[in-house]
Amino acid sequence: MTLSSDFETALEADGLVVPGVGAYAACMAGLRAIKGERIIGRRLAGGRPVLGICVGMQILFSRGVEHGVETEGCDEWPGTVSRLEAPVVPHMGWNTVTTPAGSKLFAGVENERFYFVHSYAARSWDLVTNDRTAAPRVTWAEHGGDGFVAAVENGPLSATQFHPEKSGDAGAQVLKNWVATLPG
Repeated sequence: MTLSSDFETALEADGLVVPGVGAYAACMAGLRAIKGERIIGRRLAGGRPVLGICVGMQILFSRGVEHGVETEGCDEWPGTVSRLEAPVVPHMGWNTVTTPAGSKLFAGVENERFYFVHSYAARSWDLVTNDRTAAPRVTWAEHGGDGFVAAVENGPLSATQFHPEKSGDAGAQVLKNWVATLPG
């Protein structure tokens, strides 16, 4: 594993993990400073795997709205990341998810709990598919009666709103499952 902000290194890696902590706008500013949105786009255009985690998932949507500030995202998926409408925010702790049939990310851990810490999420799924494209596999979770996208598997692009690295054995399995999809 290599930690790098170098354009060519990130572009040529077997797999690229896009982490994110903090605010959507700050994450996008940091990504744009190293042309990260271009790296993600070029990798996906070539069918090269990308995994977004937490805010690293959120920035893959068209836009985010935090504290009244609207920020353009990477636009890999249509939709807006917005504040959860739950009685208690942030959503912090362990939660179950509802996985779609055929999920590769959640193989073997479909009924486990994962660790979330966030106040914002994609709360709807707006991507329309047709008979020429496969529908993404979308995993959902709920907090305080508010449903949100917990993970997405979309060809070479995968992402989780939860932190697999903080989710014990179940999270480790999600990461192993993703690594198993990498070339080589």
